[in-house]
Amino acid sequence: MCLKYISNPNSIILAVTAANTDIATSEALKFAKEADPDGRRTLAVITKLDLMDHGTDAMDVLSGRVIPVKLGIIGVVNRSQADINSAKDVKAALKDEASFLSKKYPGIANRNGTPYLARTLNRLLMHHIRDCLPELKTRVNVMAAQFQQLLNSFGDEVQDKPQILLQIITKFAAAYCNTIEGTARNIETTELCGGARICYIFHETFGSTLETLDPLGGLSQIDILTAIRNANGTRPALFVPEVSFELLVKKQIKRLLEPSLRCVELVHEEMQRIIQHCGTHQEMQRFPKLHERIVDVVTTLLRQRLPIANSMVQNLVDIELAYINTKHPDFREGHSSKGFANYFSLNDNHVKTSGVDEKMANSLAQIKVESNPSSERNTPKKVQGLNLLDEVPSVTNRKLSKQEQSDCVVIERLIKSYFLIVRKNIQDSVPKSIMNFLVNFIKDNLQSELVSHLYKSEEIVKLLDESEMIATRRNEAKEMLKALQKASHIISDIRETHLW
Repeated sequence: MCLKYISNPNSIILAVTAANTDIATSEALKFAKEADPDGRRTLAVITKLDLMDHGTDAMDVLSGRVIPVKLGIIGVVNRSQADINSAKDVKAALKDEASFLSKKYPGIANRNGTPYLARTLNRLLMHHIRDCLPELKTRVNVMAAQFQQLLNSFGDEVQDKPQILLQIITKFAAAYCNTIEGTARNIETTELCGGARICYIFHETFGSTLETLDPLGGLSQIDILTAIRNANGTRPALFVPEVSFELLVKKQIKRLLEPSLRCVELVHEEMQRIIQHCGTHQEMQRFPKLHERIVDVVTTLLRQRLPIANSMVQNLVDIELAYINTKHPDFREGHSSKGFANYFSLNDNHVKTSGVDEKMANSLAQIKVESNPSSERNTPKKVQGLNLLDEVPSVTNRKLSKQEQSDCVVIERLIKSYFLIVRKNIQDSVPKSIMNFLVNFIKDNLQSELVSHLYKSEEIVKLLDESEMIATRRNEAKEMLKALQKASHIISDIRETHLW
């Protein structure tokens, strides 16, 4: 307990030691040296000078040659137990003390004794106050400001609960929307949050994922050739069948669905995370039940909108699958610029197109690949007999002919060209759909949803039950602020005349 008080740098240490004991083992001096190694705040007092053994004195100690302290060493003679028992008054005791010091220590008698100790302590205290007063004033004022700010953050005790509830709901909804818009007061500097993270998800995460999708991923030339042959059925092929292109390109378009739905999920997670970001206000800590209900309402609203957004994104992909628009201007420009024009043409014998859809024939007749010279295409091939007892050979067991390679190249380029068009559409429409059916809907309906669920007369009182911790801390802050204000008034009342 002694160390606790004397360790304060603003304290003055009064180290009292009896003269008839070993000074070297004094507990008071030991503690004083530990708390004040330089002895700048220590005043030593030597008592019981009259009880020392005959032939000894405390001259060396009182002269400062034994105890290294800066504030001085003062010897005193107190009343004995016998004096106390006989009711010896203080004046008589002080007179006897002065007589003893004059007789025993005549050279230093005027610098010792109880009256001199009192004057010295008063002087030290006043000078110490004078030296510490500016810093003490500053500390008190700073602490008072801090506790005032703390008290303000706790808020006043709730009087009009319905009005307070509406204010908290409005403030929360505004903070939530501002976080999405990027106009929140407390903008994060350590990580992206709110609208900034949603933007990052749209254009970096989702966009980069779509860009990494290979238009021909998962398709080999054998797969393409198999699709072509299956589309021909029993008929020998004059042209690459359009149905094979549609089947293959739809397979590739379906690959856009998974990253699109994942984009919805990431935005939903961020919308959920914003709740906690906006729930750090002091009101949320004051009213934990209200905070819990606000989180429940917003989470439920987000959960309700998630399947709607997912359904819309699913529809976007389904729309692309529903109609393969080979008349799309970008598609026609894309494949014609790569040399697809005039790939198919009628042979020298003017092959009839009967049995082939005229529109499809006219469309496909515009496509050609340079690697398939017309001389090779028109050269009759030798027909070999087929042994019906042999197993029908798989296309994977042999090398593709030039004609087959040309067919595959045509389909690959068509798929790539059309896939890029669809990917561009999806990359643009998915973020717009998420914004419309999830983000903007939440922004527009959040406050009304909170009011409809929370602003009920039977719940208002329960929701605004204040946290016991907040109430306790508010009372503590009030008491501390009151004490600091009182200390500040006392310091202000001290005049220079009081210090001299």
